[in-house]
Amino acid sequence: MARQLFEEQLRELVESLLAMGQMVDETIDRSIQALAQQDVELARQIIEFDEQINATQHEIDEKCLVLIATQQPMASDLRAILAISNIAAELERIGDYTEGIARLVLKLAGQPLIKPLIDIPRMAKEGRRMLKASLEAFAEQDVEKAKQIGEADDLVDALYNQVFRELLTFMMADPRTITQATYLIWVAHNLERIADRTTNIAERVVFLNRGEIVDLNR
Repeated sequence: MARQLFEEQLRELVESLLAMGQMVDETIDRSIQALAQQDVELARQIIEFDEQINATQHEIDEKCLVLIATQQPMASDLRAILAISNIAAELERIGDYTEGIARLVLKLAGQPLIKPLIDIPRMAKEGRRMLKASLEAFAEQDVEKAKQIGEADDLVDALYNQVFRELLTFMMADPRTITQATYLIWVAHNLERIADRTTNIAERVVFLNRGEIVDLNR
């Protein structure tokens, strides 16, 4: 009976974590939408919503602590609980990066963009795909799927380098573009960090299932 209760509570934790992942995924999409449309109101909503993401992470952490304290889990179960707590922390940081993009949208408000947004939305799309895949790998305990996240991260890094070089060219050609180009570089940097955090989630999946510490973000 005690084991059945534990497994039910663990399932609830996993469901809460996946729901948090969905929340974070939506904020990535909305932050890029706010940037592309220069939607100040949407940007403010994203900033406010970050408090809800933080609260969700704290709630998951509290449940993890209660589960450890009351159920005295075995080593494998303890690893699963700690993985949930660590992944929730990574999701919270991803939420912080989307909030950072929203704050940059406010700084860019009213300024015509110096270039069409092409690679930045591609970075966001790839980051969201990575996030979905990493959470699926966790839910399915699929180590091979988790290991593939590292290859996707290489693509995001390449896109970031491309954005950086292109915007640097704009700044060198016309100093008046420096401020906006710097803000756009920071947007791209936040997206690159989102991909890195997602890779951390995949690494946690590998450790949970194989006990291996791997570096997928080479």
